[in-house]
Amino acid sequence: MAASQSYSVTIVGGGLGGLTTAIALRRRGLQTIVVEQTPELGEVGAGIQTAPNASRILLGLGLRRQLEAIRTEPQDQVRRRWRDGSIIAQLPLGDRVKREYNAPYWHYHRADLHRVLLDACLDPDGAGPVVEVHTDAQVTDIDRTDPTRPVAVTADGRRFEGDVLVGADGIRSRVRDAMGLPDTLVFSGEMAYRALIPGDKIAADPATRFLVDRFHSTIWYGPDRHLVHYMIRGTEYLNVVAIVPNTIDLEQGWAAPATADEMVDAFAGWDDRVAAMLSKAEGDASKWALFRRRRDPVWVDGHVALLGDACHAMLPYQAQGASQAMEDAAVLAEELGAVPRADIAGALARYVARRAKHAGMVQDASLANMRFYHLPDGPEQEKRDRTLREFNGESDVSYEWLWRGTPLNDPDLESFSYPFVR
Repeated sequence: MAASQSYSVTIVGGGLGGLTTAIALRRRGLQTIVVEQTPELGEVGAGIQTAPNASRILLGLGLRRQLEAIRTEPQDQVRRRWRDGSIIAQLPLGDRVKREYNAPYWHYHRADLHRVLLDACLDPDGAGPVVEVHTDAQVTDIDRTDPTRPVAVTADGRRFEGDVLVGADGIRSRVRDAMGLPDTLVFSGEMAYRALIPGDKIAADPATRFLVDRFHSTIWYGPDRHLVHYMIRGTEYLNVVAIVPNTIDLEQGWAAPATADEMVDAFAGWDDRVAAMLSKAEGDASKWALFRRRRDPVWVDGHVALLGDACHAMLPYQAQGASQAMEDAAVLAEELGAVPRADIAGALARYVARRAKHAGMVQDASLANMRFYHLPDGPEQEKRDRTLREFNGESDVSYEWLWRGTPLNDPDLESFSYPFVR
């Protein structure tokens, strides 16, 4: 149900979480402004996976046709041992996931998914008011002289006023800092190599050809490190995320360029197919120090709210960071879209009540998986591998719980049209 009295929402941050929020609010009839610090809206060249809980939300926003045009669908989840590549478990995704969860498990290039969301914000024929987008606008402060009309203030003096201000501005959120909330950042001690490997190089090598013959979502487990890879844009790229102990000088920054040789060396002694993959990386390979936020239920102060990494940044060991931000977006839009301006504070309180515990559990599970994924060979590792074969989940949460997602009070029927007869 749309709000009986329309009002405006300012969203700081134009990433996947911020744009999903803008679309969801737009479809509820709210006027939405997105304020983004980068000169051009876009995403880094990397892959992203949406499990059914996130796919269901995106389908519910009416984006099925656009998503089908850019997605790659893995048919299996494959889990491998580090030393010899032996398969711990190979479990079906594809049609099974759509049948059981009413939503798919899909892979994308992040830039492609971001473009679909941005187009939906700006589409003049879409439902609700067109989203207003401002780039090259770095928010440095919030003016709350009128607590019911918070103002995002940029470094160059621009002011964006609205009835609600949402901080979807990432793990180093300026909105969070302006709210005066405690610093909950924790360094994991680990870093992630990220690379896109040309699919034609993968296909040309007999050692790696199998990766383009059938699409998989693959995790390799080993002592102190692990490796994830999957195809995106069909067979155009193999997306690789490789987690290892950190070597970045954090005083110089959180990210740095990486080379194929460096990645190969980080996985010395692993199955030869790992080196065969990593050696083919070229161009923009990088490494990123991994931080998380401690679990914290304080996401709202008056008419200012946080969303996504700004309030529950998690390690990537559940592949749920963006997915949880999308769940935030759906619940926030449902609560704000159902009330008049006078009831905003209550709607934001309900948003936190419905999301903080859930996202906190995913944070905790992601942290637990850091050890779970990186066990040394031995009895604990053997027990873990038996758990993985059951396909019920990993360390602390079940797939049944995780992939069902946060239930909406008024689910959009567009998200339940899967599958349909063509």
